Amino acid sequence: MVSIKDIAKQAGVSISTVSYALNGSPKVTKETSARILAIAKELNYIPSAAARSLKKRETKIIGIYLTNYSGAFYGQLLQGMMETLSENGYELIVCSGKESHRFLPERMIDGAIILDATYETKELLSHAERGHKLVVMDRRMDHPNISQVLLDNKAGATLAIDYLAEKGHRKICVVKGPDISFDARQRLEAVQKAVQRYSHIEYIEIDGDFNKHSGEEAGKKIHQDFTEPVGVFCLNDEMAIGMYNYFSRTNLRIGEDVHIIGFDNIEVSQYIQPRLATINYSKHKWGALASELLLNLIQKKQSPEHERINVSLIEGDSVRKR
Repeated sequence: MVSIKDIAKQAGVSISTVSYALNGSPKVTKETSARILAIAKELNYIPSAAARSLKKRETKIIGIYLTNYSGAFYGQLLQGMMETLSENGYELIVCSGKESHRFLPERMIDGAIILDATYETKELLSHAERGHKLVVMDRRMDHPNISQVLLDNKAGATLAIDYLAEKGHRKICVVKGPDISFDARQRLEAVQKAVQRYSHIEYIEIDGDFNKHSGEEAGKKIHQDFTEPVGVFCLNDEMAIGMYNYFSRTNLRIGEDVHIIGFDNIEVSQYIQPRLATINYSKHKWGALASELLLNLIQKKQSPEHERINVSLIEGDSVRKR
């Protein structure tokens, strides 16, 4: 790789003169600067982004850390982040995995938004202690360099249980999410509290993993144990859609024998029949607000903030008559 030493040697000037020329400093004459820039172009010199960011103490890049890239959940969320950052002269990169954790301490990014359950809180606090700015979307943290913006999971889960109870169900199954997920844990805690208000309801928990396959497996179990109409709350839409897939191959009818409600209102949920009941919120707003809070921390406009994204219920359709 070509360095400024190579340019200085070919131009017959000092390294500092090359540095001044490459950075447009008036300390170098126009003629000398033009000659140095021509040599840099000839040698195909590429400036070191890492060196430049260390000098300026900024990269104008923000990292969003995700547990994985699967599913249909992230599109609107990332769009909201990207638009807000772009309006403020920043770019967004999507990160996952241990190796990308070095981006913060090596100052390859100016700050990070965390929606990655595998990113340990202890490590995040260590970054914050060193002055790095963070916004968390999947846990509660209290630190001067950390803001948080969380979904109102408890309100959403309560709406879901009330919706199924109002359908008259005497049996309600809840398909859980992965234990590592903050959102899944909060939703389940709210469900367990909400069902206590309905003493006549039989309550059953079924393991799930926030993907379609686990929704299909949960549907299979419900089918095997079926004795009467049942209400099912899947803690995300991906599992609910997997359950739709399973029941489409059985004699049980969604909207009549089985009422299903999900959580997230992902786009595909609008198109399945009967229409999936779900807990709705603006993923675009969630992402935009996370970006806004992070920029406020970076630019020292505000102290850490704790925001919450409101949710609402979208009711499903009844089964279509054959």
